[in-house]
Amino acid sequence: MGSSTSDDAALNGARREQDLADLAGDEAVDLVVIGGGFTGVGVALDAAARGLSVVLIERNDLASGTSSLSSKLAHGGLRYLAKLDVPIAWESAVERGHLMGQIAPHLIRPLQMLLPLHSGVSHVDATMLRAGFAAGDVLRMLARTPKSLLPRPSRVSAADVQQLAPATATSGLRGGLLSWDGQLVDDARLVVAIARTAAAHGARIITYAAATSVEADRVHVTDQLTGERHTIRAKQIVNAAGVWADTLSDDVELAPSKGSHLLVRAERLGEPSVAVTAPVPGHFGRFVFAVPWDDGLVMIGLTDDPHNGPIPARARPDDDERSFLLEVINAVLQESLTPEDIVGSYAGFRPLLKSKGDSSSDLSRKHALLRDPHTGMLTMVGGKLTGYRRMAEDAVDAVVKTGGLKARPCSTTTLGLVGAGTPRPGLPEHLIRRYGTDAETVAAYGADDPALNEPVRAGIPFTGAEIRFAVEHELAVTVEDVIDRRTRWGLVDADREDLAAAVRRHAPELIETTQEEG
Repeated sequence: MGSSTSDDAALNGARREQDLADLAGDEAVDLVVIGGGFTGVGVALDAAARGLSVVLIERNDLASGTSSLSSKLAHGGLRYLAKLDVPIAWESAVERGHLMGQIAPHLIRPLQMLLPLHSGVSHVDATMLRAGFAAGDVLRMLARTPKSLLPRPSRVSAADVQQLAPATATSGLRGGLLSWDGQLVDDARLVVAIARTAAAHGARIITYAAATSVEADRVHVTDQLTGERHTIRAKQIVNAAGVWADTLSDDVELAPSKGSHLLVRAERLGEPSVAVTAPVPGHFGRFVFAVPWDDGLVMIGLTDDPHNGPIPARARPDDDERSFLLEVINAVLQESLTPEDIVGSYAGFRPLLKSKGDSSSDLSRKHALLRDPHTGMLTMVGGKLTGYRRMAEDAVDAVVKTGGLKARPCSTTTLGLVGAGTPRPGLPEHLIRRYGTDAETVAAYGADDPALNEPVRAGIPFTGAEIRFAVEHELAVTVEDVIDRRTRWGLVDADREDLAAAVRRHAPELIETTQEEG
């Protein structure tokens, strides 16, 4: 089921103000969702598509937490097969198929994953990994994801490895294992697309609105832009605040896990056409990936370490995490990367439930629904990016049952997001890759002013037209919303200020904010 841009899906500052004004009455909405990451917008879309009245509030921007700081992969669950956690692996394979086939084929593409077979991978481990890849392919088939979309895994020669990933070390190389997975064009862009689709189905999406307290039938909210206070009456409330979920419920106890990533120039790795996989020594089934992005960058990630203390608004890898990532990936490279090769970095935090596991990598990635005994609020924690839709379905099922609400059946397995469909011929390819059918709307901004179709600066493939689209259709309210989440170029330290200057030039109405790094 395809979708396209419409006025109903356009999110902007004016609509935000109107949505806030509309909540001034005494009528209760069916559902208030707290949190604008993958889980929150997924719940909002599922509920709105079932015909429920929905308000989503987010204290910052859409995807301002971990949802814009992921590895940008829609995994099929291979890691969980290695741990014999078949239910999570199966859910991942099924949900990946939905995402790539019906929900967002314009935002999630097939990606080749190459595991070079060096001396660090024993013949026994290689045999077990190949068996794991084969098992993953069985899950793909059972999930009805066609091999035309995700081909079967295969063994490739040392020459093939060198062609696909030229920077791979040649000493002791005896070939490689090639598999396929899904790659997000951009995680934050997918969150925004889900939010816009929810808005097209009637959901009110309100960013920069902080939930200050929750009662059994209402949420008290402070507008972060004006300081005004609002009260939203609600029949049901879902807490989808991620690693901040425990601040809204005393009965939720989390053990956040930090996932850190590094960015390097693709030319430094020989412009790889595949994601290079390096096994973590002593941890079978755990890997570090060097994943090629568009426009000349490679992401190296990720860590999985417990985090203690407050969650910073903008996190970076620490020295130990940078050293770990470089050490693991360098084990499969001909020429080692150094800290000087790092052009950007970022880190996110997983909202894992506290348990008796020895490390954060031992904690379950299953999602959990927790009911607050005092307010009745439902909190969703745990889970994986790839499974956000299933998490949302479970949450809305619980909302409907508990609240005795009348709702249509869940339809999100086949509900295409805004931008899904067949773009009009002749549109710029770089816009189609990021916006799907919305590329036509973005390109139209340059009809009267061709300069808007030009990159904001050499080396930053982001246009003035895209800035205007972010403001008028994607609810960008601040300069940081554009440079950090409507594009990923704010992650490249040397480009950040030039991009910010271009955003200020093309969208002077945007607000300036600052985020504390940690």
